[in-house]
Amino acid sequence: MALIVHKYGGTSMGSTERIRNVAKRVAKWHRAGHQMVVVPSAMSGETNRLLGLAKELSPPKQTDELLRELDMLASTGEQVSVGLLAIALQAEGVPAVSFAGWQVPIHTNSAYTKARIESIEDRKVRAELEAGKVVIITGFQGVDDKGHITTLGRGGSDTSAVAVAAAMKAAECLIYTDVDGVYTTDPRVVPEARRLQTVSFEEMLEMASMGSKVLQIRSVEFAGKYKVPLRVLSSFTPWDIAIEEEAKSGTLITFEEDTQMEQAVVSGIAFNRDEAKISVLGVPDKPGIAYNILGAVADANIEVDVIIQNISKDGKTDFSFTVHRNDYARTVDLLKGKVLPSLGTDSIEGDTRICKVSIVGIGMRSHVGIASKMFRALSEEGINIQMISTSEIKTSVVIDEKYMELAVRALHRAFDLDQPTA
Repeated sequence: MALIVHKYGGTSMGSTERIRNVAKRVAKWHRAGHQMVVVPSAMSGETNRLLGLAKELSPPKQTDELLRELDMLASTGEQVSVGLLAIALQAEGVPAVSFAGWQVPIHTNSAYTKARIESIEDRKVRAELEAGKVVIITGFQGVDDKGHITTLGRGGSDTSAVAVAAAMKAAECLIYTDVDGVYTTDPRVVPEARRLQTVSFEEMLEMASMGSKVLQIRSVEFAGKYKVPLRVLSSFTPWDIAIEEEAKSGTLITFEEDTQMEQAVVSGIAFNRDEAKISVLGVPDKPGIAYNILGAVADANIEVDVIIQNISKDGKTDFSFTVHRNDYARTVDLLKGKVLPSLGTDSIEGDTRICKVSIVGIGMRSHVGIASKMFRALSEEGINIQMISTSEIKTSVVIDEKYMELAVRALHRAFDLDQPTA
């Protein structure tokens, strides 16, 4: 039978009873003849608890030494999960063995708290699978070339699972979460939101990057790059559901060539509350300014999202961009300390009360007027647009955070996403 990777989120691993249910589900697939690799997250809330303890003790300034210790600490949550799940499987009569990322090993770079996977050795895992065991691997973590434990950033267990599936050429990677698939938008904001039976990798990548919390963006990047079949489904369905039925539930993330010819124009509305805007005012309008500003930010391992440079006036211009809200203070300090003095300006403004709302759909490629329809819907609700970013299959706007839910509902209605597909 096939090699299958299961990934279970923190909610699915949130108690011994839930871990027992995960074990029963994995045992069902194992007994059906599949080779099983399982990648669980830490128990729900555990990583936050550990990092909260660290925050009480940590020095005010972040250093590489501090970040290394944070990774050492945070990685223990997943080690608890894999050990408990292995014990639960053994209680089910299924042979199981757990590995931490460094034992596999999963090789990463040394960017502590935001490490990237460089390679995965599969020899040890394949040997255990051939011996008839279920193999359980910690998500979210790996090891650098100096032997230090690293973590991949929040949501990194999704990335671990897809990377393992890619490295081992798994037949499929099933991502079990506390929701039953990918929706046209968050049902907590729009109760009429519909579950999508399929969504293209390209759309899922945009939705993840625009704020959809169903999958971590790097996991989608891995899946697309290595052609890993990916399905999102709920771990709260009965564990004894027939495998044939379970394998067709949730949302299948497909390659674009497999999608319907008459793809919906807009597939979903994504949003992100975690944005902050920074504007550097009155900088010289000359070649190299964007690099001078954003190069320093990139060197500090801070990701930049939407970027706008205004029209030049009297040889000066304003340069605005967004970063994750958690990186806002560090970015401002960096610019004030190292960048602005070299540019001959000290004028900087910031806003941490913004959000990004996006429409996403590969059908947008063959339809005109989609952006104007979006702008009209927001205008009719009196919502001012501060920044705009576009690609072939998405249009994003930055707006005041207080209008976020109103904007999402208006756009969901404007593009008829509450209507069932034919």
